[in-house]
Amino acid sequence: MIRYEHKNLKPWISDEVLNLLQPQVSSAADLLASRKGPGGDFLGWYDPSKAVSSDEIKAIKEASKRIQDQSELLVTVGIGGSYLGARAALEALPWDEASENGVDIDFAGHHMSSRDMEMLLDNLDDYEVSINIISKSGTTTEPAIAFRLLKAYMEERYGKEEAKSRIYATTDAKKGALRKLATEEGYTTFVIPDDIGGRFSVLSPVGLLPIAAAGYDIDALLAGAQDGFLRYGASTDVLQNDCLRYAASRVALYRQGKAIEILSTFEPAFHYFVEWWKQLNGESEGKNGTGLFPAGCEFSTDLHSMGQWIQEGQRNAFETFLIEEKPSASVVVPDTGDDLDGLKYLAGRELSEINLEAWKGVSLAHYDGAVPNSSLIVDTMNTRTLGELIHFFERATGISCYMQGVNPFNQPGVEAYKANMFALLGKPGFEAQAKILRERL
Repeated sequence: MIRYEHKNLKPWISDEVLNLLQPQVSSAADLLASRKGPGGDFLGWYDPSKAVSSDEIKAIKEASKRIQDQSELLVTVGIGGSYLGARAALEALPWDEASENGVDIDFAGHHMSSRDMEMLLDNLDDYEVSINIISKSGTTTEPAIAFRLLKAYMEERYGKEEAKSRIYATTDAKKGALRKLATEEGYTTFVIPDDIGGRFSVLSPVGLLPIAAAGYDIDALLAGAQDGFLRYGASTDVLQNDCLRYAASRVALYRQGKAIEILSTFEPAFHYFVEWWKQLNGESEGKNGTGLFPAGCEFSTDLHSMGQWIQEGQRNAFETFLIEEKPSASVVVPDTGDDLDGLKYLAGRELSEINLEAWKGVSLAHYDGAVPNSSLIVDTMNTRTLGELIHFFERATGISCYMQGVNPFNQPGVEAYKANMFALLGKPGFEAQAKILRERL
């Protein structure tokens, strides 16, 4: 379902270079498989068949059916991996793959914009609503604020008892503020596994509940991930395994001074998949003064802005294209009978065909401009293909990080901004730090 084209990397990365990296690749692959590397306690996602139990899948399906029977809209509240994976999947999948019972999904709790929250609250009256709050602790500032507001809305609109039946909590199994509240209120709950970090959690209850509520086949999604697990775990030969080749190539390019990886797509529906990928790599790799900077572009739109920089700017970037070769949608350019716009030669051709030729032209132009590039090509995006693609990138991230001596599964730098924010907002216990920060402002 997925193939990796890498011929436009050859002037920078030969098979000989990759063979030299083989011992590092094999070591990294072994660390993942054995769970003996740094952060090995957070590899619950690695084998998709074990990441979520059959009982959990059954419970998710039952809850999604209740949501569909009761509501028209599910508001998913979370930040980072607690929402990006589901949003990436829901945007990327064709709308006609969802069952007719699927509900609309909206997202909150990933920012603190009063304008956006006011708009969301104003719009909720037009729908029957359910809420899915996703938080390990229940105290992360952005989703906790959003949930306070949404909980108050639900209780005012539906009454406290009915609101309880419309609120679903995905949280820690035993501890934390949200677990305590969910138990007291009697919310239907799902568990964020202890051995799966947020940015790797899309194929756990974190992502599966909203995806199922939207009407998509989560069995097919998980089957696709298992396809990837078997396919990319079958060999540690860097020349034969596309996932390992991609991971090793990005490390090799980084060591050549290519500090930026641009994931470029010609499909706007992949926007949030690129955002998910950016978190996956940025939060996993960016440590100890090292790591690739993950960026994203949407072509052909960004060819009229970022295209200039990529073509002729600093030569410190490389590009990975994410391409859908045979989209399910079909749009044909009409023949207007004249040629005033100079496009008569395109009349009768599929828009998707034109888009693919644009990709080929861009990849060659960027290659000629000394931008190494490769392409991950999916045949047609569907739930099974998406599952494999998710596993491809998660495994590649783990391999790349271990090759660079980095723990892929922690994020110590994220705490720095939180401490400053708590101090400036007057959170108890941060008074001394607040005084120091106020003097600096």
